[in-house]
Amino acid sequence: MNGQYTGEVPLIQLVSFNKLLEHYDEQLKSKDEFLAARAKYVLDAVAPYPELREGFDDLSLIGKHNDVIKTILADTFSPVLTHNEIKAASIPFANLVFNSSERFKKILKEAGDDFELEIRNLPDNLHYIMQCTVVLSFYYGFQLDFKRPLFYDIPDAKGLMRHYRILYNADFMEITPTEHAKDLKQEDFEELLDNFDNLELWKEKIPPNSFISKGFVISNMFDVTAEHSISEIKSTLIGSNKRGAENFMDSFQDTFRSLFNLKNINVGFAGYDLTSNRFLKIYGKGIESFILKGKEMESCDAMLCGSSYSKLLDENTFLAIPNVDKYYKNSGGEQPYKNLYDQGIKSAILAPIADEGNLLGVLELVSDKVNELNSINANKLADVMPFIVSAVIRSIEEEQNLIDAIIQHECTTVHSSVYWKFQEEAKRFMNYELVGEEPFFNEIVFKEVYPLYGQIDIKDSSKERNLAIQRDLMIQLSEIQTILEMAYKKLKLPIYEELTFRVNNHLEEVKDTLYTHSEQAVFDFVQEEVNPAFHHLKREDKEIKVLIENYEGQIDATTESYYDHRRNYDESVMETNMKLAALLDKKQQDAQRMFPHYFERYKTDGVEHNMYIGTSIANDRTFDELYLNNLRLWQLQTMVEMENKHYSLKPNLPVPLDVTSLLLVYSTPLAIRFRMDEKRFDVDGTYNARYEIIKKRIDKSIIKGTNQRLTQKGKLAIVYSQKKDEREYLRYVHFLKAKGYFTNSIEIVELEGLQGVTGLKAIRAEILYKTDATSEKTYTYDDLMEELKH
Repeated sequence: MNGQYTGEVPLIQLVSFNKLLEHYDEQLKSKDEFLAARAKYVLDAVAPYPELREGFDDLSLIGKHNDVIKTILADTFSPVLTHNEIKAASIPFANLVFNSSERFKKILKEAGDDFELEIRNLPDNLHYIMQCTVVLSFYYGFQLDFKRPLFYDIPDAKGLMRHYRILYNADFMEITPTEHAKDLKQEDFEELLDNFDNLELWKEKIPPNSFISKGFVISNMFDVTAEHSISEIKSTLIGSNKRGAENFMDSFQDTFRSLFNLKNINVGFAGYDLTSNRFLKIYGKGIESFILKGKEMESCDAMLCGSSYSKLLDENTFLAIPNVDKYYKNSGGEQPYKNLYDQGIKSAILAPIADEGNLLGVLELVSDKVNELNSINANKLADVMPFIVSAVIRSIEEEQNLIDAIIQHECTTVHSSVYWKFQEEAKRFMNYELVGEEPFFNEIVFKEVYPLYGQIDIKDSSKERNLAIQRDLMIQLSEIQTILEMAYKKLKLPIYEELTFRVNNHLEEVKDTLYTHSEQAVFDFVQEEVNPAFHHLKREDKEIKVLIENYEGQIDATTESYYDHRRNYDESVMETNMKLAALLDKKQQDAQRMFPHYFERYKTDGVEHNMYIGTSIANDRTFDELYLNNLRLWQLQTMVEMENKHYSLKPNLPVPLDVTSLLLVYSTPLAIRFRMDEKRFDVDGTYNARYEIIKKRIDKSIIKGTNQRLTQKGKLAIVYSQKKDEREYLRYVHFLKAKGYFTNSIEIVELEGLQGVTGLKAIRAEILYKTDATSEKTYTYDDLMEELKH
């Protein structure tokens, strides 16, 4: 049957008017002559068409017998109300309608010829079970509540979606069993109650085509668009992080358009910061603010005139602007009317999002038609504003939680691998508070953990930094010298000659050797002596003024000095650190999946990292030394990949810096303790402090009997003290050599004793580099530098 679900179902559905006609059979016997005559008229009209009583599934008969059906239904479909009621005859759970009221016909006509009427929330996979629940209730007498609100969604003449709630009158339905029907007991019913989603069980108990449904239902429909829009706004706002969804604002706009029954209105939002008394842009896909007009933020004093400020911030009431042009003209172009006027907006409503008198933001509704938005329809917002306020409050809380999480991630060292321990301690802390005891946070210690340390350091960083400072100071002093010489030449004042003499002294000093005090001495001299003289000279001579302004244009506003070479150096260090740290962080995700371990990295003149692995950190995982060996191999491989990353980056740096790499192997397990005052982990105990001493000093160590530094560009140094560590790492190096990470140049060297530490040795392996990730060709450091020159 057209308009019906065509899949397998328990009910054979027939259109029949038998139960209604039985009412007329009784009415025929009435003593009221008018009622009896009415009944006779209906029964005489239907008598030639017995199929209208017996039932039929050929829907073409509805059209064929349209006039007779109208006569049968005349009393249930009052002609007096046909232009008011939204009403039609139908069969249950189907999209078939007939004998519609004039208002419903008009609604369907405005929807367009290509519109297909369909019940919204009637999924095909539930058809069978829904019909079974009707059978259980109507025929077997088992009471079930499976009623769900049903709706039609029908666009109106403007293209706005209207929503209609369907209420069925099923008084004229009858259900009879076929030979396939089964006798169901209480236990069968209970079994079905426990197996709602077991379709095969439902088919077993109530087989397909086991009942005949005869009759029709009267569908009474009610326009619930306003209520539906409010519900949609509520649902949209309840979901967390909805504003990041692609279609969030499109859906939100459509809902407000339905609520106001206005097709072309648009919705915007502006946040509000109480501390700075500013409106802020809200970030999210498609979200914009019409009062900010593209700006990130703006002072409320600048964005609102006196009356609008009072309404939104002081009174927390709607500000309706039915005629933007008029308000703009009458206010002399004040805000917020100016920004609205500039965007071609003709009417608007600004609604404060406020909680207990505290403004949180502004909801903006705008239209390109005069008077379309006004103080009358602004009242429609009263029903939705509480949901918007709740959503904004929750969003602020979620944002604060996210900010806290970002701060924790970026600014503290509570790593995910040890977070469980902090959670345990925090819960214990809370429980103490709840029972009224004095809470305290126990120190968090992890015992028997193995340390791993690595660093990629910028080679000769102090020398490169001093060279940059030296060049900047010389350029700045030379510029000052040129200006002062011209000043003396033109104005003949001995003070300018004396200043020039002192500039020359600073220049000679900086040129020869940059002492630790040189930079500060030059800075103080310029601030206290040169700048006041230049300030005076700018008023004295136009030609000198041009020179001074050119000089001042080269001075960095932040450092108040010439900052060209230093900027290049700082940017090179920052770029190197950022790229190396990003690669290390990415690789760390893989390492954590292998086995959880504590990890921290920090940037200095290069990137250093600490790792600790052991049973006490692993929580619910069983630790084995195999995982330590695996992490050591991973670290070694990652260090070489970081070296490759840097040398692919080097040609693009303002200052082409070199790096050196070093690992420290320490096989004795130790304990780490979280220092509450420093918010970081540190090695615990005097004996374990030896590890920290070695860590701090090894990058300066030299090979025994020579003046040669251990760390060299193009080579990875692995420092250790025990023979078994040497054997283990030589295995790893030879394995990685076979994979193209190292050359055959592998040496073992003994290190000069450090202060308080002796007996250290190192494996030094020459790294093979690739010019890009896909290249199979490898290079030593010297070869790579030659390759990059071409």
